[in-house]
Amino acid sequence: MNHEYPPHGGDDPGAVGNEIIEKEYTLKISQYMANRFRELGIPFAMTRNTDETLSNAERVRRMKEPFGDVSNAIVISNHINAGGGEGAEVIYALRNTPELATAILTEIGNAGQKTRSVYQRRLPDDPTKDYYYIMRDTTNLQTTIVEYGFLDNPNDVLRLQKNWDKYAEATVKAVAEYMGYNYSEPQVGKVTYIVQAGDTLWSIATKFNTTVDEIKRLNNLTTNTINIGQQLIISGSGIGTTPPSGNIVYVVKPGDTLWAIANRFDTTVEAIIQLNNLTSYTLSIGQQLFIPGVSIETPETNPTVHIVQAGDTLYSIANRFNTTVANLRAWNNLTSDILSIGQRLIVSKETTPQFTTYTVVAGDSLWSIANRFNTTVEELKRINNLTSNILSIGQQLLIPSTSANYFIYTVVAGDTLWSIASRFNTTTAELQRINSLTNTLLSIGQQLRIPSS
Repeated sequence: MNHEYPPHGGDDPGAVGNEIIEKEYTLKISQYMANRFRELGIPFAMTRNTDETLSNAERVRRMKEPFGDVSNAIVISNHINAGGGEGAEVIYALRNTPELATAILTEIGNAGQKTRSVYQRRLPDDPTKDYYYIMRDTTNLQTTIVEYGFLDNPNDVLRLQKNWDKYAEATVKAVAEYMGYNYSEPQVGKVTYIVQAGDTLWSIATKFNTTVDEIKRLNNLTTNTINIGQQLIISGSGIGTTPPSGNIVYVVKPGDTLWAIANRFDTTVEAIIQLNNLTSYTLSIGQQLFIPGVSIETPETNPTVHIVQAGDTLYSIANRFNTTVANLRAWNNLTSDILSIGQRLIVSKETTPQFTTYTVVAGDSLWSIANRFNTTVEELKRINNLTSNILSIGQQLLIPSTSANYFIYTVVAGDTLWSIASRFNTTTAELQRINSLTNTLLSIGQQLRIPSS
């Protein structure tokens, strides 16, 4: 018997820093663990499954209610730490022995996280009692606090963002083996999805070719209410984690479009749409796509790929491989300059680069630069992650190297995508593809890229 305890929630965010909010991470860690316990046949209960405000008394009540206040029921309290340390640590109650806590920390270490210690903490005013109320007030339950890392340590932040599910799986494995259950690796053929604004269970089920009831079952949902940022496990009847032969899985990142992804992997929008059974050009952050006909590059098979080492920065890598930071960002679809050890980076292109760089001079504007290089203001802002039209002298901009294959047309009153396509002997689908349009609506003054004949 096991309890998943996502602490904080609602009005209490827990620790916050470096794009990590503790209440959100502890909830998705607990939701992940709940789904794995279900797969392994281990009885479990959760104190909360949404962003809910709970009093201390209500939390303890929910811990004791499912299985009773008994010593053979385990409480796993998932946390993200703060305070300047580094690595995971596990705390166990004064009434318990360290075996479970030690097993959890060992498995988290095996999953790649640094580890600190297993320990107990006493109440200063009364050393016979536990410091934490969830240990004091849960009486007989075997209560363990798992701190997966420090959100104010940059190394831990990178590891948590990249590997939190591996650390959650490590805890699952330790608990399962401690309780005498047969442990097996996670099932393949499933995918996780991050809820976006406007999502409903019905729209998500439709997108992944599954049902609302199946999503609710997999995620232990008792209502149809979902929250932005919530992580859901999706049935393997839709896209899974094991791609068809000859393809890879790509996770959509902020700023991605089908056109940009197709260009990056030297394929076409149409091929991606067909392989993934997409019904529109709209993508969601966290969505997984099969990419046709490509494989993951390694240093052994392609010398243009570099594996990030300790101490590497984008600047030092760019200098080493005689390229620019801007090219590295573009070739690897990076949204920040943060790197992680072991990360693979494309460091050169044997073919014509996707982008060239331009240095802003006095008198430049996005409009004048776009006109000069046969592109659009919108495209320049998108590929350079610009949020305004303001430029500074000396600023470097990425310029699409394929712009010479297009000319710019400015939309006038009465234009439609169909009429423009007909005028320039192309198709509406092609105009949507090269302009990253998600629908056929146009606005007067909008600039469109038109294929050169």
